[in-house]
Amino acid sequence: MFDLNRLRALRAVATHGSVTGAAAALGYTPSAVSQQIAKLERETGSELLDRQGGKVELTPAAWLLAEATDEVVAVLERTRSRLEEQRDQPTGRLVLTAFPTACRGFAAAALAGLARRHHALDCRLVESDPNRAIGLVVRGEADVAVVHDWHNTPLTLPSSLSAAELGEDIADVALPEGHPLAHRDVVTPYDLREERWIGQGSGAMCHEWLVRSFSDLDIEPDIAYQIEEYESQVSLLAAGLGVTMLPRLGRGHLPSTVRVVPMEPPPSRRLSAVWRSQADRRPAIHAALAALRGHWPRMDNHRPSGPGVSCTDPTPC
Repeated sequence: MFDLNRLRALRAVATHGSVTGAAAALGYTPSAVSQQIAKLERETGSELLDRQGGKVELTPAAWLLAEATDEVVAVLERTRSRLEEQRDQPTGRLVLTAFPTACRGFAAAALAGLARRHHALDCRLVESDPNRAIGLVVRGEADVAVVHDWHNTPLTLPSSLSAAELGEDIADVALPEGHPLAHRDVVTPYDLREERWIGQGSGAMCHEWLVRSFSDLDIEPDIAYQIEEYESQVSLLAAGLGVTMLPRLGRGHLPSTVRVVPMEPPPSRRLSAVWRSQADRRPAIHAALAALRGHWPRMDNHRPSGPGVSCTDPTPC
């Protein structure tokens, strides 16, 4: 019996054309993918990758296994869906993955409501950024992911996934209380062209969004403080060391030393739920989507919070 995770790693290499591309899609390191392939080669007794001049080509045996993987995964998904349909209710384990503000803003409540309504469903929650969440769903380690992409930074989904839009979330500029722009009614990217930013590091979607937001002005934002943890970001913000962006979803109370100001044009991100297309008929998937839509915040998510409103996320995005 072949290991399914190793087969999925091989299938990802076939889909993305390289070990690096497969690693990015699966949320692994390239080394981890290579190790999975090496183990599968020993398992099958066949050479699977032909490495020449830095390029990777799949051997005929590898293509045979990659095609078989699609068939195996499809059969398993259909079987699970049919078992649930026979019971006429969502059953089994359902793993939801979502980024931090979505977890606090509505996903945790949706999952709790889902568990109360469907007692035969074993609901789990994994916090993860969108890129890693997609890999979890592709690999079958999660069933549904709540992801986001910014208006100028679209998220590319593998063809094996389906998606449903949940809503729109707007972000505002957060500044120290004594900042010259802190009492403005609105600010523009041009107003912020010389600011020192507090944000996530390279590779994070919010980092890419910030860079692209200034590209039309031919400006590269100075991300002087690459901070993942919320408490540290707020400390730097309150100390007057820089400015940052705070999405409105899941925002709580900020200290009085921090103010938020709307940006024009308003930066927004689209939230979506994604799942494996092969699981379309699974009742648990439909129940999860209904719960997420039902718990989407009823508050006015398109009006900026006033002074003294904060986000308690470990990462503001």
